[in-house]
Amino acid sequence: MAKIEIINGTMSVPSNPTIPFIKGDGVGPEVTLATQKILDCAIAKAYSGERKIEWMEVPAGGSAFEKYGTYLPDETMEAFKEYHIGIKGPLMTPVGGGIRSLNVALRQGLDLYVCLRPVRWFKGVVSPVKHPENVDMVIFRENTEDIYAGIEWEQGTPEAQKFYAFLRDEMGVTKVRFPETSSFGVKPVSIEGSERLIRSAIQYALDHNRPSVTLVHKGNIMKFTEGGFKKWGYELAQREFPEALASGRLTIKDCICDAFLQNALLKPEEYSVIATLNLNGDYVSDMLAAQVGGIGIAPGANINYSTGNAIFEATHGIAPDIAGKDVVNPCSNLLSAVMLLEHIGWNEAGALVEAALEKSFSEGYATADLARFMPEGKPMKTSEFTEHIINIISAQA
Repeated sequence: MAKIEIINGTMSVPSNPTIPFIKGDGVGPEVTLATQKILDCAIAKAYSGERKIEWMEVPAGGSAFEKYGTYLPDETMEAFKEYHIGIKGPLMTPVGGGIRSLNVALRQGLDLYVCLRPVRWFKGVVSPVKHPENVDMVIFRENTEDIYAGIEWEQGTPEAQKFYAFLRDEMGVTKVRFPETSSFGVKPVSIEGSERLIRSAIQYALDHNRPSVTLVHKGNIMKFTEGGFKKWGYELAQREFPEALASGRLTIKDCICDAFLQNALLKPEEYSVIATLNLNGDYVSDMLAAQVGGIGIAPGANINYSTGNAIFEATHGIAPDIAGKDVVNPCSNLLSAVMLLEHIGWNEAGALVEAALEKSFSEGYATADLARFMPEGKPMKTSEFTEHIINIISAQA
């Protein structure tokens, strides 16, 4: 098995890298199969058979629990560390104690501090906004702090009472309105966590010739967490990227989150790269995805730019109500795989997939969730859509 190596901070990719993958739960196996078939075709076409991904399945989720008694076996974590790059389908949320979220466990266990969500429109996809073509943003959502590292105490418990007593007696806090019936939460936001996220966003903007990075925050109210994020971002840009700022190659700006959600609808062309904290990023990512056709075509990745580790993933859930019915839209997982190809430098193969999707959508061919909104929509089963995209790729010059 050929491995992707990270040597002195540089990625070395063999012609046949082994990529670990998790099929996922619910519709996961279907979108995974479709993705692998289309990627294999695009890679063979782009590189005349000289490059190939060796897919290596690793267990996680419901099927892993049935077989191993754990939702996330240690060997799965080790495989992602060893091979650096992986992809996964959607995973169920475990019931009961233990892991609160498998996705969060993977992100924190591998310290994948960037949740990367590019948002763009494909011609032919129906959107609720008049000019979806103006939406072209890349979201850098902090992935390890804020609510992902949040600490909570439920109302009425001894822990909540003890916490409030500390606030009242030791910290002099008097503004809790209803202390006896309040739950409490604490969210950590650090300089280190904020800076590495914002640094990655700025470097991405420079590497991809994007004009601006916008720090989206709620610092007008949460002055030392979200306000700190904004402050540290400006300071980092001035300290580490002064030439880019001075030359005009890069603009750093900020926006209060609620104002950004409005502005992104009214004037999306004013935004390019977004850097934001975890909870804001959750809202922003899904709202922007809705503007270009929905989460079904929204890709995502979780990346540590220092170690080189990255996991690419479908951004939707397991959809058990349609699992096994051959109707799921595989495009979120597929476009996440395109991000994987771009991440390892196989841009030509990724471009073939995107071009095929654009052609298919512009002609009205899509899975039912998208086709039903198209004026001349032609709904296709998952398997039919997969073969349709493969045929388009194969026919490209």
